Amino acid sequence: MQSLVDLRTRLGAGTLDPHGAIARAREAIAAREPGLGALAHIAADPAIVRDGPLAGIAVGLKDIIDTADMPTEMGSAIYAGWRPKADAAIVSRLRALGAVPLAKTVTCPFASRDPSVTVNPHASGHTPGGSSSGSAAAVAAGLVPLALGTQTAGSVIRPAAFCGVAAIKPSFRLLPTVGVKTFSWALDTLGLFGAGIRDVAHALALLADRPGIDLAEGGLAALRIGLVRQDFAGPADPDAVAALDRAARAAEAAGATVTDLVLPGALAEAWAVQAIIQAFEARQALAWEYAHHRDALGPGLRAELDGAQALTADAYDGARRTAHRARRVLKDVFSEFDALLTFSAPGRAPAGLASTGDPRFNRLWTLMGVPCVNLPVPGDGLPLGVQIIARFGDDGRALAVARMIEGALDE
Repeated sequence: MQSLVDLRTRLGAGTLDPHGAIARAREAIAAREPGLGALAHIAADPAIVRDGPLAGIAVGLKDIIDTADMPTEMGSAIYAGWRPKADAAIVSRLRALGAVPLAKTVTCPFASRDPSVTVNPHASGHTPGGSSSGSAAAVAAGLVPLALGTQTAGSVIRPAAFCGVAAIKPSFRLLPTVGVKTFSWALDTLGLFGAGIRDVAHALALLADRPGIDLAEGGLAALRIGLVRQDFAGPADPDAVAALDRAARAAEAAGATVTDLVLPGALAEAWAVQAIIQAFEARQALAWEYAHHRDALGPGLRAELDGAQALTADAYDGARRTAHRARRVLKDVFSEFDALLTFSAPGRAPAGLASTGDPRFNRLWTLMGVPCVNLPVPGDGLPLGVQIIARFGDDGRALAVARMIEGALDE
């Protein structure tokens, strides 16, 4: 993998220039993209600038994020060849920082549950996860040092875990979604993929224009971590349980107090209604596609939208009230804990390409709008990850805790 921070260090020292850094990314793409299927489009002649905190950094953008110089096809033949007239707000921010949007990464159609063509870079017979499949795979395969995706249920954290990369789903609306195809306006969140925690922390701090996010280490003394197994979401695989326990021991070795935590019932209730909010809003966000191109939608998305037609506004409003109550309860939980540690996914990437895996350990946290970080846990076999969660708006804390555990796991 290419580390964004290491590349910027070399660029700052003058041992690498921005054109050379982008050439490295192109070489990696030429060597590894065939057979991977992570990229939907590669910019032919992107502007490469010498100045800016992200100058020389090649970025992959999930193909539901508008780009004026590349097609945005939503992973669907319905939008084949479609060219927006303007960049999404987040793309404009990247360019202002000097970054080079080099490629559009493959997405599951409309960021849904139907699989894409991307394979897992560690084992081509296994899913890379979804819906940000191309973004996770592109970073894991070393094509780009930074990629952007979106999460509505588990579409950043789960593929990051399956592909063995660091990632953050930031606090809701920390990054702008203007110019990003909507699935659920109450849930959709832009996220970042990188080689390690310091890479996604550095990128998020710059993109959000909040320097304190970049691994703020204050307040980590006497850290209180709640170990959450989310029993209401069903059991995790034994190897995922082992990875979570290993991360907990690493946190304790780093000086944290780790306590088993059973979440209050209000949070289990919120987990159960997340799908109602997602489906009700998707029915409206994708109303044109459903009305005019229903047969061109993937079977999973088509079935979700078919079912959503029967949802009532009363059911939606009730689900939103349940979520609001849960957010108040979660605020109380964070009065006793500085961070939570839980599963990123039920286990390793499943075999086969007919499914992108199960987001059941991600749904609640996306609904709560809190920052979530995937931390890869080193080991044999396909990658495993654990999830670090902090209170809303405390993205720097979530990243600092992840970095602390990352360091302890490496010792």
